[in-house]
Amino acid sequence: MMAITKTKSLSSVLAAAIAFAILFANAVWAEETDMKSLVVKLGFARVPDENTCQGIDASPMIEIQGLNATSLAVIVDDPDAPSAVFTHWLIWNIPPVDVIPGSIAKKATINEPFIAMQGTNDFGEIGYAGPCPPPGKPHRYFFRVFGLDRMLDLPAGAFAADLEKAMKGHVIQKGEALASYGR
Repeated sequence: MMAITKTKSLSSVLAAAIAFAILFANAVWAEETDMKSLVVKLGFARVPDENTCQGIDASPMIEIQGLNATSLAVIVDDPDAPSAVFTHWLIWNIPPVDVIPGSIAKKATINEPFIAMQGTNDFGEIGYAGPCPPPGKPHRYFFRVFGLDRMLDLPAGAFAADLEKAMKGHVIQKGEALASYGR
C-alpha cells in the first residue's frame, strides 16, 4: 500500500511540474510574441570594410521601420568570438528616428546627429568598434535595436550588462539585422 501511495504522490508531483513548465513557457512565449517587432535594415549582408578594423572602422547606417517608442538602444555583438559573445557597440537614449546615420562619433555623449549616450565595448573603447575577427571562418554580427518606453537613467561609458539591466522592463519593441564578416 505504501508503494502505491508513493507512486501516486510522485505522479502528482510530476504532473504538477509538467503543468507548471507548460504554463510558464506559454507565459514567456506570449510576452515575447505580444511585443511589437521592428524591421531593422543595414543595406548589406557582409559588413563593408569601411565599417571594420580593415577600413576606417565607422559605424554603419541602420534603418528602422515600425518604430513607436520613446527612445532607442542598439547593441551590436558577435556570438562567434573565440571566448564569449563580444560586444562591438552600445548606444542608447537615441530619440525615435527612422535612420541612425553612419559614422557616429566615438564619444561617450554625442550631440550630433542627435543626443545619445554610448557605452564601453569589449575592446575597452567608447563607441563603435567594428568587426575584427581572427583569420578563418566569417563571424556573425547581430545589430539588435530596442524600442524603449523611456529614456534610460544610465551614465555614458556603461558596459553591456549595465545597459541590459537598465532596459529590463522597458523594452516595448525589438528587431535585429544580421551581417557577417571574415578575414
